[in-house]
Amino acid sequence: MPVDVPGLVAGIRAGNRASVSRAITLVESSRADHRAAARELLTALADVSAGSTTGTAVRVGISGVPGVGKSTFIEALGVHLTRTGHRVGVLAVDPSSVRTGGSVLGDKTRMVELSADPNAYIRPSPSAGTLGGVARATTQAMLVLEAAGYDVVLVETVGVGQSEVTVAGMVDSFLFLTLARTGDQLQGIKKGVLEIADVIAVNKADGDRETEARSAARELAGALRLVYAGGDAWVPPVLTCSGLEGLEVNTVWQRVLDHRAHLGEDGLRSKRADQQLEFTWALVRDELAERLRRSPGVAAIRDQVRAEVLAGELTAPVAADRLIAAYDGDDAQ
Repeated sequence: MPVDVPGLVAGIRAGNRASVSRAITLVESSRADHRAAARELLTALADVSAGSTTGTAVRVGISGVPGVGKSTFIEALGVHLTRTGHRVGVLAVDPSSVRTGGSVLGDKTRMVELSADPNAYIRPSPSAGTLGGVARATTQAMLVLEAAGYDVVLVETVGVGQSEVTVAGMVDSFLFLTLARTGDQLQGIKKGVLEIADVIAVNKADGDRETEARSAARELAGALRLVYAGGDAWVPPVLTCSGLEGLEVNTVWQRVLDHRAHLGEDGLRSKRADQQLEFTWALVRDELAERLRRSPGVAAIRDQVRAEVLAGELTAPVAADRLIAAYDGDDAQ
């Protein structure tokens, strides 16, 4: 059955949650007919959601070290935002199995209060083991949520390294959560994760852990001042908070807004324009990968090439050239 794109557009603009869910399912799909319908849908929504000025939703990426309590923090932040009049969309990108494509998709069950909030929408989405899939599906899902009237969109990353960079390239501000005594204060800078962060918060700063968290925040702030010394660039503030107790969550959000204000309207417009260009190339790469997988020419030699590579009879560069030649041969037939 063909997708009723005009009906979906009307439902999204009316803020209908079922229409939003169906639209996000559509943009996540890899089926050729669904991809075509998704393009039609997003074009129809463009006048509502594709603007790149400060009038659109605040887009925030959130990541953190394992066990930092991302879901608990996001729920606390989401509840704070809805209580202050915002409509909040959460895209929780869960790890997917590279072998099976399976995904835990447990974030919604961990955000019990927020998931019941009529002014919030939570969408757990499998990453399908590919960052290209994350870039395409998540960026388009954000546009759907904005068109439905959600003025804050929070994107929780998979948290496996490169995914943070991918998500940072599609949001206005990137919030990194860490813990005291994890070694991530300096190790994170070495890995580059903290270098893409715009705001940093040491979570679980409650009870007996508060003093330790404040000490970790001071150490991290000192390290960042060395990294950013000598320039006028935004220096990521380091705060302490407790998602579990709801402590200083509002302060963390204010720092996110401060970063957005630092960008200014022109800076935000330029940043989103650059992201749109990068997204264009991400879509090109994603589409070429899909066409390669569907290629009759590639399908005809795939098993033979695989066997020869595994047997050591064919080097990887030669095998790649052979597969690309087979793909190019599709057009010649």
